[in-house]
Amino acid sequence: MESADTNIPWQERVAKKQKENSEKIPSTWRIPNAFWDNFQTPLAEHKNDLVQEQAIRKSGILTGRELEITESYTVSSLLSALAKGHLTSAEVTLAYCKRAAVAQQLVNCLTNTMFDEAQKRAEHLDRLRAQGQLAGPLHGLPISIKDNFHHKGTESTIGMLSFMGEVSSESSPLVQILLKLGAVIYVKTNVPQTMMTTDSHNNVFGRTLNPRNTQLGPGGSSGGEGALIALRGSPLGVGTDIGGSVRIPALCCGTYGFRPSAARVPNGGMRVCTTSGMKFVLSCAGPLSLDLDGIETFFKTLFEARPALYDSTILDIPWRQVSTKQKLRIGVVPESPNFPLQPPVKRTLEDATRILEAQGHTIIPLTSAECRVMEATEVAFGTFALDPGARNHLESSGDPPVPALLHLGQQGEKLKQNAGSSLPDRSALDRMGQLAALNTHKAEMREDYRKLWLANDLDICIAPPAQSTAVQHDTFGLPPYTAFLNALDFPSCILPFGHVGAEDATGTYELKKDQIGPEYNFEVLNGAPCSIQLFTLNMRDEECLQMAKQIDQDLKGRA
Repeated sequence: MESADTNIPWQERVAKKQKENSEKIPSTWRIPNAFWDNFQTPLAEHKNDLVQEQAIRKSGILTGRELEITESYTVSSLLSALAKGHLTSAEVTLAYCKRAAVAQQLVNCLTNTMFDEAQKRAEHLDRLRAQGQLAGPLHGLPISIKDNFHHKGTESTIGMLSFMGEVSSESSPLVQILLKLGAVIYVKTNVPQTMMTTDSHNNVFGRTLNPRNTQLGPGGSSGGEGALIALRGSPLGVGTDIGGSVRIPALCCGTYGFRPSAARVPNGGMRVCTTSGMKFVLSCAGPLSLDLDGIETFFKTLFEARPALYDSTILDIPWRQVSTKQKLRIGVVPESPNFPLQPPVKRTLEDATRILEAQGHTIIPLTSAECRVMEATEVAFGTFALDPGARNHLESSGDPPVPALLHLGQQGEKLKQNAGSSLPDRSALDRMGQLAALNTHKAEMREDYRKLWLANDLDICIAPPAQSTAVQHDTFGLPPYTAFLNALDFPSCILPFGHVGAEDATGTYELKKDQIGPEYNFEVLNGAPCSIQLFTLNMRDEECLQMAKQIDQDLKGRA
């Protein structure tokens, strides 16, 4: 890695970087001043739905053809049009570069833009196509990537002062594979400080806004991806997930997101702020898209390349073709006593299970004692706490903690003080002893879930994705309903399903002393996307995706 001078005050370095990033957007792609008269500003302090209001169309930056390219195709139909020559890679890449540039000006979702390089690659791909060749199954497809993936010649700052100015000398394995498959990498997306909070805000790039409601956060840590895809600034994006970091942006921004089993999708060779070797709850790379077609295309094409040949941290297991039963046995994870659900989340879960039961699926209510969300969350965050790496990075570089990071710590401390621990006391143990105890408890929970699965003959489970929908900036806090699945290492998928509406206005939500969660403000949240979460046992990723497709169709009345 090449590094820049760090003797300059960080505020000056940040201002310079932000100016350089802004100047990479061509003047003809800049939103005119008069545009902002259509919205309440500053956006972060007011409720603006940039998707519903068609802000990108109103900007006037994209041509009619470019709007059609970015709005009228699924990932599969886009790839088909590129392969047949109905669309050129150059025009598709240009359309998405322009749309991403507008999205950046609206919600601050990008960290790096590679517009010129992407256009040159697209022109190369078009020359191949003219010769009757395709670079691969992703020929000409623009794909966005989270900032922690290295892309040769760019920076992977992950929003931390300690990594500013370091230029990546090689690309992460997953990026290498995507390029080999024919993709065009054109932007990198924003993350929260330390990549361990659920509000994508840091001292280097600033705050990303939720395009569905700019007064709310987009989730994290892949929040830039969620926001960009919600604005159709990318047809397919790749994030990472260690506590919900793919799924939370998906639920906040109204997209689909899939967290695979660990060690299936290449996750090595990336920028991290953790201590090397401290990987006990494994991070996973996973896709976000506006439909499950994009998610499936990602997995099918990726595994054709045998990713284990590029990344020694993953297992050499091909993507399997599976079929599922017409009628499923679906377990339902209920509200955890310490993490009450806000009215829209509770209603959405009830609506989904009612519809699925009416479609002929068998619904099996599970108990909170069986599902052990509190215990699994404690295992996950207890393990994270054993690694001081991120904290050391902040302290050594003088990187002030952002509000969301402080709030997360306060929420955890409040839960500990008022609810106690559901795990055996580890206070007398050293770090190795604590790790062993946490790993033992994790193994016990996985064994209990195996028994639970068999005893109820389950095919899949449906669960709340979070206590809330997207919430106001810096207030999301702990993510128990996603983190518990990271601790168990179960593949899981977010399906958008409805929005906060009038039926949620009178719902009650009051936190007791031993409970934590975001505040509920119906007026602010009204209109926010709602969703459900699905999961299966470890390494049943293919089954999870196929059943998610089936459930998605049933919920939307397309069966």
